[in-house]
Amino acid sequence: MISKAQVLQALEGVNDPELEKSLVELGMVHDVEVEGGEVRLTLALTTMACPLKDRILDEARGALLALEGVEDAHIGLREMTLEEKKRIWPQQGQKQEPGVAAHLNHIGRVVAVMSGKGGVGKSSVAAMLAVALQRQGKRIGVLDADITGPSIPKMFGLDGAPPMGPVGILPAETETGIRVMSINLLLPSEDDAVIWRGPLVGGAIKQFWGDVVWGDLDMLVVDLPPGTSDASLTVMQSIPLNGMVLVTSPQDLAGMVVRKAAKMAWQMKVPIIGLVENMSYTTCPQCGERIEIFGPSQAMRTANQLGVPLLGQLPLDPELARRCDAGEIARYAMDEFESVAVKITERVSVRPSTPIF
Repeated sequence: MISKAQVLQALEGVNDPELEKSLVELGMVHDVEVEGGEVRLTLALTTMACPLKDRILDEARGALLALEGVEDAHIGLREMTLEEKKRIWPQQGQKQEPGVAAHLNHIGRVVAVMSGKGGVGKSSVAAMLAVALQRQGKRIGVLDADITGPSIPKMFGLDGAPPMGPVGILPAETETGIRVMSINLLLPSEDDAVIWRGPLVGGAIKQFWGDVVWGDLDMLVVDLPPGTSDASLTVMQSIPLNGMVLVTSPQDLAGMVVRKAAKMAWQMKVPIIGLVENMSYTTCPQCGERIEIFGPSQAMRTANQLGVPLLGQLPLDPELARRCDAGEIARYAMDEFESVAVKITERVSVRPSTPIF
Protein backbone atom coordinates (compact mmCIF):
# COMPACT_ATOMS: atom_id res chain seq x y z
CA MET A 1 0.00 0.00 0.00
CA ILE A 2 1.42 3.37 -1.07
CA SER A 3 1.43 6.01 1.66
CA LYS A 4 0.91 9.76 1.34
CA ALA A 5 4.45 10.24 2.63
CA GLN A 6 5.80 8.22 -0.31
CA VAL A 7 3.76 10.32 -2.74
CA LEU A 8 5.17 13.55 -1.31
CA GLN A 9 8.69 12.12 -1.32
CA ALA A 10 8.37 11.25 -5.01
CA LEU A 11 7.13 14.75 -5.83
CA GLU A 12 10.02 16.34 -3.97
CA GLY A 13 12.08 15.37 -7.01
CA VAL A 14 9.85 17.40 -9.38
CA ASN A 15 10.70 21.09 -9.69
CA ASP A 16 8.74 24.05 -10.96
CA PRO A 17 10.86 24.92 -14.05
CA GLU A 18 10.60 28.67 -13.45
CA LEU A 19 10.97 28.85 -9.68
CA GLU A 20 13.51 26.01 -9.60
CA LYS A 21 12.15 24.53 -6.37
CA SER A 22 10.26 21.30 -5.76
CA LEU A 23 6.48 21.22 -5.97
CA VAL A 24 6.33 20.09 -2.34
CA GLU A 25 8.63 22.86 -1.09
CA LEU A 26 6.52 25.45 -2.93
CA GLY A 27 3.32 24.11 -1.33
CA MET A 28 1.76 23.15 -4.66
CA VAL A 29 0.68 19.61 -3.68
CA HIS A 30 -2.78 19.29 -2.10
CA ASP A 31 -5.57 16.79 -1.42
CA VAL A 32 -3.44 13.63 -1.72
CA GLU A 33 -5.52 10.46 -1.73
CA VAL A 34 -4.32 6.88 -2.21
CA GLU A 35 -6.73 4.06 -2.98
CA GLY A 36 -5.28 0.74 -4.01
CA GLY A 37 -2.94 1.42 -6.91
CA GLU A 38 -4.45 4.82 -7.73
CA VAL A 39 -3.13 8.18 -6.55
CA ARG A 40 -5.22 11.35 -6.69
CA LEU A 41 -4.04 14.85 -5.88
CA THR A 42 -4.35 18.50 -6.85
CA LEU A 43 -1.54 20.79 -7.97
CA ALA A 44 -1.95 24.49 -7.20
CA LEU A 45 -0.20 26.51 -9.92
CA THR A 46 0.94 30.11 -9.52
CA THR A 47 -1.32 30.90 -12.49
CA MET A 48 -3.59 28.76 -14.66
CA ALA A 49 -2.04 30.50 -17.66
CA CYS A 50 1.36 28.99 -16.79
CA PRO A 51 3.00 28.13 -20.16
CA LEU A 52 4.85 25.18 -18.57
CA LYS A 53 1.92 23.50 -16.83
CA ASP A 54 1.87 20.53 -19.23
CA ARG A 55 5.54 19.90 -18.49
CA ILE A 56 4.89 20.07 -14.74
CA LEU A 57 1.96 17.66 -15.08
CA ASP A 58 3.95 15.17 -17.15
CA GLU A 59 6.90 15.17 -14.74
CA ALA A 60 4.67 14.85 -11.67
CA ARG A 61 2.72 11.99 -13.20
CA GLY A 62 5.94 10.27 -14.27
CA ALA A 63 7.35 10.50 -10.75
CA LEU A 64 4.20 8.94 -9.29
CA LEU A 65 4.01 6.12 -11.83
CA ALA A 66 7.64 5.29 -11.07
CA LEU A 67 6.60 4.31 -7.54
CA GLU A 68 6.22 0.59 -7.06
CA GLY A 69 2.57 -0.29 -6.69
CA VAL A 70 1.17 2.82 -8.40
CA GLU A 71 -0.95 1.86 -11.41
CA ASP A 72 -2.49 5.23 -12.24
CA ALA A 73 -2.19 8.88 -11.18
CA HIS A 74 -4.95 11.47 -11.45
CA ILE A 75 -3.77 15.08 -11.07
CA GLY A 76 -6.16 18.02 -10.94
CA LEU A 77 -5.19 21.66 -11.30
CA ARG A 78 -6.21 24.87 -9.64
CA GLU A 79 -4.71 28.32 -9.17
CA MET A 80 -3.07 29.28 -5.89
CA THR A 81 -4.99 31.48 -3.54
CA LEU A 82 -3.64 34.90 -2.66
CA GLU A 83 -2.38 33.59 0.68
CA GLU A 84 -0.59 30.69 -0.99
CA LYS A 85 1.11 33.06 -3.43
CA LYS A 86 2.26 35.24 -0.54
CA ARG A 87 4.11 32.28 0.94
CA ILE A 88 6.19 32.01 -2.27
CA TRP A 89 6.59 35.73 -2.90
CA PRO A 90 6.11 37.82 0.27
CA GLN A 91 5.27 40.83 -1.94
CA GLN A 92 2.67 38.80 -3.87
CA GLY A 93 -0.87 40.08 -3.46
CA GLN A 94 0.29 43.47 -2.33
CA LYS A 95 -0.26 46.41 -4.59
CA GLN A 96 2.50 46.60 -7.16
CA GLU A 97 4.83 49.54 -6.79
CA PRO A 98 3.90 51.87 -9.65
CA GLY A 99 7.43 52.73 -10.85
CA VAL A 100 9.41 55.93 -10.53
CA ALA A 101 7.81 57.61 -13.56
CA ALA A 102 4.23 56.40 -13.13
CA HIS A 103 3.01 59.63 -11.55
CA LEU A 104 4.11 61.53 -14.68
CA ASN A 105 2.33 59.26 -17.14
CA HIS A 106 -1.24 59.70 -18.32
CA ILE A 107 -2.06 57.01 -20.88
CA GLY A 108 -5.59 56.87 -22.27
CA ARG A 109 -5.62 53.32 -23.70
CA VAL A 110 -3.15 50.43 -23.85
CA VAL A 111 -3.48 47.98 -26.75
CA ALA A 112 -1.31 44.87 -27.10
CA VAL A 113 -0.59 43.21 -30.44
CA MET A 114 -0.06 39.45 -30.20
CA SER A 115 0.40 36.44 -32.46
CA GLY A 116 0.55 32.75 -31.76
CA LYS A 117 3.71 32.23 -33.78
CA GLY A 118 6.54 34.23 -35.26
CA GLY A 119 6.78 35.29 -38.89
CA VAL A 120 3.22 36.54 -39.35
CA GLY A 121 4.14 40.23 -39.26
CA LYS A 122 2.98 41.05 -35.76
CA SER A 123 5.58 43.78 -35.21
CA SER A 124 4.86 45.43 -38.54
CA VAL A 125 1.14 45.46 -37.66
CA ALA A 126 1.98 47.05 -34.29
CA ALA A 127 4.15 49.68 -36.00
CA MET A 128 1.50 50.41 -38.65
CA LEU A 129 -1.13 50.79 -35.95
CA ALA A 130 1.04 53.37 -34.20
CA VAL A 131 1.63 55.28 -37.45
CA ALA A 132 -2.04 55.18 -38.48
CA LEU A 133 -3.19 56.45 -35.08
CA GLN A 134 -0.55 59.18 -35.08
CA ARG A 135 -1.79 60.32 -38.51
CA GLN A 136 -5.24 60.68 -36.94
CA GLY A 137 -3.71 63.29 -34.65
CA LYS A 138 -3.32 61.06 -31.59
CA ARG A 139 -0.34 61.02 -29.23
CA ILE A 140 1.11 57.53 -29.53
CA GLY A 141 3.79 55.43 -27.88
CA VAL A 142 5.13 51.96 -28.67
CA LEU A 143 6.43 49.64 -25.95
CA ASP A 144 8.51 46.87 -27.56
CA ALA A 145 7.97 43.93 -25.19
CA ASP A 146 9.68 41.50 -27.56
CA ILE A 147 12.85 41.59 -25.44
CA THR A 148 14.75 38.79 -27.21
CA GLY A 149 13.68 39.70 -30.74
CA PRO A 150 13.11 43.47 -30.86
CA SER A 151 12.45 45.00 -34.27
CA ILE A 152 10.45 48.17 -33.61
CA PRO A 153 13.47 50.57 -33.51
CA LYS A 154 14.73 49.27 -36.87
CA MET A 155 11.35 49.91 -38.50
CA PHE A 156 11.31 53.50 -37.27
CA GLY A 157 14.97 54.18 -38.02
CA LEU A 158 15.90 54.66 -34.36
CA ASP A 159 19.26 53.88 -32.81
CA GLY A 160 21.34 55.09 -29.91
CA ALA A 161 20.50 55.15 -26.22
CA PRO A 162 17.44 57.14 -25.17
CA PRO A 163 18.17 60.07 -22.81
CA MET A 164 17.82 59.87 -19.05
CA GLY A 165 15.53 62.42 -17.46
CA PRO A 166 15.60 63.62 -13.86
CA VAL A 167 12.96 61.01 -12.91
CA GLY A 168 13.28 58.13 -15.38
CA ILE A 169 14.18 57.06 -18.89
CA LEU A 170 12.85 59.23 -21.71
CA PRO A 171 11.56 57.26 -24.71
CA ALA A 172 13.12 57.77 -28.11
CA GLU A 173 10.99 59.74 -30.59
CA THR A 174 10.47 59.09 -34.26
CA GLU A 175 10.56 61.90 -36.82
CA THR A 176 6.78 62.16 -36.54
CA GLY A 177 6.73 62.20 -32.73
CA ILE A 178 5.86 58.58 -31.87
CA ARG A 179 7.52 57.66 -28.56
CA VAL A 180 9.34 54.31 -28.53
CA MET A 181 11.04 52.19 -25.88
CA SER A 182 12.84 48.96 -26.77
CA ILE A 183 15.70 46.93 -25.35
CA ASN A 184 17.52 47.41 -28.67
CA LEU A 185 17.90 51.10 -27.86
CA LEU A 186 19.86 50.17 -24.73
CA LEU A 187 22.29 47.69 -26.31
CA PRO A 188 25.81 48.65 -27.46
CA SER A 189 24.97 47.15 -30.88
CA GLU A 190 21.61 46.35 -32.43
CA ASP A 191 22.99 42.88 -33.29
CA ASP A 192 23.76 41.98 -29.66
CA ALA A 193 21.76 39.02 -28.37
CA VAL A 194 19.67 39.32 -25.22
CA ILE A 195 20.24 35.99 -23.47
CA TRP A 196 18.09 36.39 -20.38
CA ARG A 197 15.98 34.10 -18.25
CA GLY A 198 12.31 34.83 -17.68
CA PRO A 199 12.61 36.95 -14.50
CA LEU A 200 15.03 39.37 -16.17
CA VAL A 201 12.78 39.67 -19.22
CA GLY A 202 9.79 40.33 -16.98
CA GLY A 203 11.73 42.91 -15.00
CA ALA A 204 12.67 44.81 -18.16
CA ILE A 205 9.05 44.93 -19.32
CA LYS A 206 7.89 46.24 -15.95
CA GLN A 207 10.57 48.94 -16.10
CA PHE A 208 9.51 49.93 -19.61
CA TRP A 209 6.00 50.43 -18.23
CA GLY A 210 6.69 52.13 -14.91
CA ASP A 211 10.16 53.70 -15.16
CA VAL A 212 9.85 55.30 -18.61
CA VAL A 213 8.49 58.84 -18.80
CA TRP A 214 5.80 58.29 -21.45
CA GLY A 215 4.01 61.52 -20.50
CA ASP A 216 0.56 62.16 -21.98
CA LEU A 217 -0.48 59.56 -24.55
CA ASP A 218 -3.81 58.81 -26.16
CA MET A 219 -2.71 55.23 -26.76
CA LEU A 220 0.27 53.00 -25.99
CA VAL A 221 0.79 50.09 -28.42
CA VAL A 222 2.55 47.09 -26.86
CA ASP A 223 4.33 44.75 -29.28
CA LEU A 224 4.34 41.32 -27.64
CA PRO A 225 6.69 38.48 -28.53
CA PRO A 226 5.18 35.52 -30.40
CA GLY A 227 3.61 32.74 -28.38
CA THR A 228 2.41 32.48 -24.81
CA SER A 229 5.71 32.65 -22.92
CA ASP A 230 7.02 34.64 -19.93
CA ALA A 231 7.08 38.05 -21.62
CA SER A 232 3.45 37.89 -22.77
CA LEU A 233 2.42 36.64 -19.34
CA THR A 234 4.27 39.51 -17.63
CA VAL A 235 2.51 42.10 -19.81
CA MET A 236 -0.93 40.65 -19.09
CA GLN A 237 -0.20 40.33 -15.37
CA SER A 238 1.46 43.72 -14.90
CA ILE A 239 -0.01 46.22 -17.37
CA PRO A 240 -3.70 47.30 -17.47
CA LEU A 241 -4.60 46.44 -21.06
CA ASN A 242 -7.67 47.88 -22.73
CA GLY A 243 -7.58 45.25 -25.43
CA MET A 244 -5.57 42.90 -27.59
CA VAL A 245 -5.27 42.60 -31.36
CA LEU A 246 -4.47 39.11 -32.65
CA VAL A 247 -2.41 38.73 -35.84
CA THR A 248 -2.41 35.64 -38.01
CA SER A 249 -1.65 34.61 -41.60
CA PRO A 250 -3.60 32.45 -44.09
CA GLN A 251 -2.03 29.09 -43.17
CA ASP A 252 -4.18 26.82 -41.04
CA LEU A 253 -1.14 26.25 -38.81
CA ALA A 254 -0.99 29.97 -37.96
CA GLY A 255 -4.71 29.93 -37.21
CA MET A 256 -4.29 27.00 -34.83
CA VAL A 257 -1.51 28.75 -32.90
CA VAL A 258 -3.29 32.11 -32.70
CA ARG A 259 -6.19 30.29 -31.04
CA LYS A 260 -3.77 29.40 -28.25
CA ALA A 261 -2.91 33.09 -27.87
CA ALA A 262 -6.62 33.91 -27.70
CA LYS A 263 -7.18 31.36 -24.95
CA MET A 264 -4.33 32.87 -22.97
CA ALA A 265 -5.92 36.32 -23.27
CA TRP A 266 -9.26 34.95 -22.08
CA GLN A 267 -7.63 33.22 -19.11
CA MET A 268 -5.95 36.48 -18.16
CA LYS A 269 -9.26 38.35 -18.66
CA VAL A 270 -7.87 40.65 -21.37
CA PRO A 271 -10.54 41.74 -23.92
CA ILE A 272 -9.81 40.75 -27.52
CA ILE A 273 -10.51 43.59 -29.96
CA GLY A 274 -10.36 41.40 -33.06
CA LEU A 275 -8.27 39.50 -35.58
CA VAL A 276 -6.05 40.81 -38.38
CA GLU A 277 -4.94 38.48 -41.17
CA ASN A 278 -1.59 39.59 -42.53
CA MET A 279 0.00 38.53 -45.85
CA SER A 280 -3.46 37.53 -46.99
CA TYR A 281 -2.75 38.16 -50.68
CA THR A 282 -0.60 40.10 -53.12
CA THR A 283 -1.50 42.05 -56.22
CA CYS A 284 0.17 41.31 -59.54
CA PRO A 285 1.95 44.52 -60.65
CA GLN A 286 1.25 43.77 -64.34
CA CYS A 287 -2.40 42.71 -64.44
CA GLY A 288 -3.68 43.69 -60.99
CA GLU A 289 -4.88 40.14 -60.24
CA ARG A 290 -5.20 39.29 -56.54
CA ILE A 291 -3.04 36.24 -55.76
CA GLU A 292 -3.34 34.21 -52.55
CA ILE A 293 0.29 33.17 -52.22
CA PHE A 294 -0.17 31.24 -48.98
CA GLY A 295 -3.42 29.62 -50.01
CA PRO A 296 -7.07 30.47 -49.33
CA SER A 297 -7.77 32.78 -46.43
CA GLN A 298 -8.58 31.18 -43.08
CA ALA A 299 -9.35 34.53 -41.45
CA MET A 300 -13.12 34.40 -41.28
CA ARG A 301 -13.15 30.79 -40.10
CA THR A 302 -10.60 31.57 -37.36
CA ALA A 303 -12.49 34.71 -36.30
CA ASN A 304 -15.75 32.75 -36.11
CA GLN A 305 -14.10 29.99 -34.07
CA LEU A 306 -12.87 32.59 -31.61
CA GLY A 307 -16.07 34.62 -31.65
CA VAL A 308 -14.19 37.86 -32.42
CA PRO A 309 -14.54 40.31 -35.31
CA LEU A 310 -12.27 40.12 -38.37
CA LEU A 311 -10.73 43.60 -38.46
CA GLY A 312 -9.12 43.29 -41.87
CA GLN A 313 -6.97 41.36 -44.34
CA LEU A 314 -3.65 42.94 -45.25
CA PRO A 315 -1.64 42.26 -48.41
CA LEU A 316 1.89 40.96 -48.72
CA ASP A 317 3.53 44.15 -49.97
CA PRO A 318 7.22 44.40 -50.98
CA GLU A 319 7.02 48.16 -50.41
CA LEU A 320 6.26 47.58 -46.71
CA ALA A 321 9.30 45.32 -46.38
CA ARG A 322 11.48 47.94 -48.10
CA ARG A 323 10.21 50.73 -45.83
CA CYS A 324 10.76 48.62 -42.69
CA ASP A 325 14.32 47.74 -43.73
CA ALA A 326 15.04 51.40 -44.42
CA GLY A 327 13.55 52.57 -41.12
CA GLU A 328 10.82 54.43 -42.98
CA ILE A 329 7.61 52.73 -41.90
CA ALA A 330 6.22 56.15 -40.96
CA ARG A 331 6.30 56.99 -44.70
CA TYR A 332 4.46 53.87 -45.83
CA ALA A 333 1.13 54.60 -47.51
CA MET A 334 -0.78 51.79 -45.68
CA ASP A 335 -4.09 52.50 -47.45
CA GLU A 336 -5.41 49.03 -46.57
CA PHE A 337 -4.58 49.53 -42.90
CA GLU A 338 -6.43 52.80 -42.31
CA SER A 339 -9.80 51.06 -41.91
CA VAL A 340 -8.25 48.49 -39.55
CA ALA A 341 -6.92 51.27 -37.32
CA VAL A 342 -10.35 52.94 -37.25
CA LYS A 343 -12.02 49.66 -36.21
CA ILE A 344 -9.47 49.12 -33.45
CA THR A 345 -10.07 52.64 -32.14
CA GLU A 346 -13.84 52.10 -32.18
CA ARG A 347 -13.74 48.67 -30.53
CA VAL A 348 -11.08 49.16 -27.87
CA SER A 349 -12.52 48.76 -24.37
CA VAL A 350 -12.84 51.77 -22.10
CA ARG A 351 -12.26 49.58 -19.07
CA PRO A 352 -8.71 48.15 -18.71
CA SER A 353 -7.92 44.67 -17.48
CA THR A 354 -6.86 44.30 -13.85
CA PRO A 355 -3.21 43.27 -13.39
CA ILE A 356 -2.74 40.29 -11.09
CA PHE A 357 0.23 41.86 -9.38
